[in-house]
Amino acid sequence: MSIIINNDTRVIVQGITGNEGTFHTSQMIDYGTKIVAGVTPNKGGQLAINNTIPVFNTVIEAKEATKANTSIIFVPPKFAANAIIEASEAGIKTIVCISEGIPIRDMVKAKKISDNNKTRLVGPNCPGI
Repeated sequence: MSIIINNDTRVIVQGITGNEGTFHTSQMIDYGTKIVAGVTPNKGGQLAINNTIPVFNTVIEAKEATKANTSIIFVPPKFAANAIIEASEAGIKTIVCISEGIPIRDMVKAKKISDNNKTRLVGPNCPGI
């Protein structure tokens, strides 16, 4: 079994400003996960989680500013496949997608793109890692 995350893992949270993203990000921080940024379109420039985590509009902005290498996705099903694609195309190497109920056609496209980019995709509909 390979190690997926370690002390060098730098995580962005896609959907950090939503209810699920906020709740689970707080939990991850309490458990010691190195959360370096959040991504929510049109909310860039804000701070999340007790004004400690910077929020960016796009994954590429967050990655460039923080050297993130992992993303966890807490977005509604209709946006989740695009979130996976955005992270993969930004060069994020490990993506964990918590969202469930993603349309199959959308996931087929997202999986193909993530495979082509050599991105490790955990999920969708997973409890995390």
